[in-house]
Amino acid sequence: MRVLLVVPALAIVTVILIPVQWMALLLDLPLQRHLPVFYHRLVCRLIDARVRVVGRRVDGHPLMIVSNHVSWLDISVITSVAPVVFIAKSEVARWPLFGLLAKLQRSVFVDRSKRHKTADVNARIGKRLAGGDPVVLFGEGTSSDGNRVLPFRTALIGAAGDALAKADHADRVWLQPMSLAYNGLLGLPLGRQHRPIVAWYGDFAMFPHLAGVLRRGGVDVTLTWGDPVPYDAASDRKAVARELEQRVRRLTTEALRNRMAAQDIHGDPVAESPRSPATTGLRRRFGALPAFPFRPKRTM
Repeated sequence: MRVLLVVPALAIVTVILIPVQWMALLLDLPLQRHLPVFYHRLVCRLIDARVRVVGRRVDGHPLMIVSNHVSWLDISVITSVAPVVFIAKSEVARWPLFGLLAKLQRSVFVDRSKRHKTADVNARIGKRLAGGDPVVLFGEGTSSDGNRVLPFRTALIGAAGDALAKADHADRVWLQPMSLAYNGLLGLPLGRQHRPIVAWYGDFAMFPHLAGVLRRGGVDVTLTWGDPVPYDAASDRKAVARELEQRVRRLTTEALRNRMAAQDIHGDPVAESPRSPATTGLRRRFGALPAFPFRPKRTM
């Protein structure tokens, strides 16, 4: 029943706002940056994804945000708190609906099989950075099961340096680590066994997984901003990648353990989930989940 209510509402909002965003892009209006934030906040409201924010986004520019990646829901969660653009794999551009939404959000698409187009991609990233857009990069290059942070790909971090050369009037890029931790469902702590209810990775089919999240709702996610790291022409990209990876892993671990105070972005009081050594309530509602084989799906 919940899906029958949420899906039409999402469809109506999307159909109404797509032409508005398209016109804002065509006329190069400031609205093109703010409308996606409004849209994804509505998406989070309709899905009942409750976003908690810890820390704050750095004010400096150019800014590249380096995050872990757990679910398709990450896009709405991140955009609901900041007017960002994403770096995405080229296949995303061909996905039904999601590809169109990514284009309307001015995402930069990367085709790793075409190395000769690297300069063009870096130029587009540099243009976004120089224009004041925070650019989001998923450092792992794939989505995880939400229980861990995978090693960061140094080549992706190196894109910041390549883009820096293409950005006008900039000799340094701020790289800010950001953590996403899905730590609650229907008001109960979300343990390791049940986190795949929200995490989308491996060989999970997109639309059945999406339908499952829409059917349940009540997802609690903590978004944590870490301390930024400056990146310039003299920086060692491997060392910077390791530093960002360690910070994101630490922030994620702390959030999953419910050690950090948080605040709902919409100003509503959100109680912290009670500490519990077991996910008894979720087992009672959903039963024990099978062990999922972890086969990373490349999303970057």
